[in-house]
Amino acid sequence: MKELALKYGCNPNQKPSRIFMTEGELPIEVLNGRPGYINFLDALNAWQLVSELKAATGLPAAASFKHVSPAGAALGLPMDETLKRIYFVDDLSITLSPIANAYVRARGADRMSSYGDFIALSDTCDEATALIIKREVSDGIIAPDYTPEALKILREKRKGSFNVVKIDASYRPNTIERKQVFGITFEQGRNEIRLDDASLFANIPTQCKNIPPDAHRDLIVALIILKYTQSNSVCYVKDGQAIGIGAGQQSRIHCTRLAGNKADNWWLRQHPRVLQLPWVKDIRRADRDNTIDVYISDDYEDVLAEGIWQQFFTQRPAPLTREEKREWITRNTGVALGSDAFFPFGDNIERAHKSGVAYIAQAGGSVRDDHVIATCDKYGIAMAFTGIRLFHH
Repeated sequence: MKELALKYGCNPNQKPSRIFMTEGELPIEVLNGRPGYINFLDALNAWQLVSELKAATGLPAAASFKHVSPAGAALGLPMDETLKRIYFVDDLSITLSPIANAYVRARGADRMSSYGDFIALSDTCDEATALIIKREVSDGIIAPDYTPEALKILREKRKGSFNVVKIDASYRPNTIERKQVFGITFEQGRNEIRLDDASLFANIPTQCKNIPPDAHRDLIVALIILKYTQSNSVCYVKDGQAIGIGAGQQSRIHCTRLAGNKADNWWLRQHPRVLQLPWVKDIRRADRDNTIDVYISDDYEDVLAEGIWQQFFTQRPAPLTREEKREWITRNTGVALGSDAFFPFGDNIERAHKSGVAYIAQAGGSVRDDHVIATCDKYGIAMAFTGIRLFHH
């Protein structure tokens, strides 16, 4: 098949719409549903991300994509009981496979942003992964294959309309890519840089030069995620998964703050008081996620006010004070941070430090590199200058 007609483009008024190949056949097969224009933008960007993560680390990988940027991405590493609880899979009786672990981590880190996501898996979608996907609000999935059991489960989702796409894992695109804007064609070489190259982490100008293997892996994960995130972008990673992504901001510090706030929220969701919130019976998953997000914010009264809290809780929980939240956040340590371009000022490092960042990979090359390095030295942070910019648009 050389082309596939779509319902419409980015918006319903943008017709006609299609995806097509000028040479060869489309490397995808729609097994269920009718994916749209934005679905395919998410699917194909997400597939590149997870396949590159798998190639770089040797581990299964998953991504949760929304509006052409990852809401989350992760490797298929085991989870402790706390993570299972905050990702709401602790009630499952099935054993989670590595690819299921990858998706749970990718979906769970920022559940608000992942609502209605498009999923990408580096490996075959199995029954365990499909059962988890079945419970979430999602638009579709792309993977190299599906077990018969998984495909049956996914085809039943959303009254049979869930989008299931199979991609040829051996497909390699042309080294030159093109797109049109305002009738004008842009052309460039594909960004095929290998981000697991050890030489990218050889230049460490900070006093602290110790980047242990797990942190080195997490920095690679951060950079690969950024390669497929709309710029400007910054990514916080811990234990092989993104815990905060700041995408599409015009100011670098706004990226760092946005991603840092998401990383803090991820950590606050593990606070004992959050884990013990007294939920009303049968609360909807989306309502629960939104309530947690508000409860740990400064707007907690929006869910704790009299006449409102009864919708969510069997009894009114005490709010977390700012002091309690600050103290808990200080316990999050060993976080890795990647940036898709250089940090222009040390204020980015100050903000990153507040969210437990101990390792950084960034391009370097700012006229204020000396200030950025000095700020890292102030907190004992190890920072590598990769010399590589990873803008993505």
